Amino acid sequence: MEIIIKENAQVASEGAARVVARLVREKPNAVLGLATGSTPLMLYKELIRLHKEEGLDFSKVTTFNLDEYIGLPRDHEQSYSTFMWDNLFRHINIQPENVHIPDGMAADVPASCTAYERAIENAGGIDLQVLGIGSDGHVGFNEPTSSFASRTRIKTLTQQTVADNARFFEGNESMVPRHCITMGIGTIMEARMNLLLAFGEGKAAAVERMVEGPVASVMPASILQHHPVAKIFIDEGAAADLKLADYYRWVYGGKPDWQRDA
Repeated sequence: MEIIIKENAQVASEGAARVVARLVREKPNAVLGLATGSTPLMLYKELIRLHKEEGLDFSKVTTFNLDEYIGLPRDHEQSYSTFMWDNLFRHINIQPENVHIPDGMAADVPASCTAYERAIENAGGIDLQVLGIGSDGHVGFNEPTSSFASRTRIKTLTQQTVADNARFFEGNESMVPRHCITMGIGTIMEARMNLLLAFGEGKAAAVERMVEGPVASVMPASILQHHPVAKIFIDEGAAADLKLADYYRWVYGGKPDWQRDA
């Protein structure tokens, strides 16, 4: 686990975008796993800029999104499909047939989850998975106590996640769906690289438990301690509770230039 502390969220997001861009340039047909929510917005804006100003080519890239609410059609304003097209896909040259997002309106949810796993496998697996972290440590919608071996499946959101996401639904918790489809932790851990973003003091406690606490299913993101290539991009606020923050800065500052992709 590499902890990369930047002065603010914008600088951290730009660094993360350079990691993604480097992969896409080296492997034009890369498979990206993508996340939604407010955290990756600056990352996506930077990828759009790199596409428009520096020619970053997404024409052969394939994407798989982490999750989707159950019961929201793709064109619903709060669906993650709408989010991705509004905030990334329509601004780059990705091919629509290469975009994969779980179907929140599937008639047979278990079958659709199995098909999603098969599609990832058929694409050759995920090269880089973008992640955020919830205030309770969830990644995707893998809530506390989720199995580390879990695959794409239906999940019930916790009360905390419903409360956290109410801001996207006019502040009304009753409007937030209670169920979702999410990639499992086992699926996420099979990505060749995991790139997690976390910003602000509100995420500091979760970041500290993820990085420096025990690996436990009550803190799902802590499993990333066992991933061979996990890059954690955080700002000073999110780093506030880290006991070894100075050590992480020292390690990163001492990297040779050829390793400095961020």
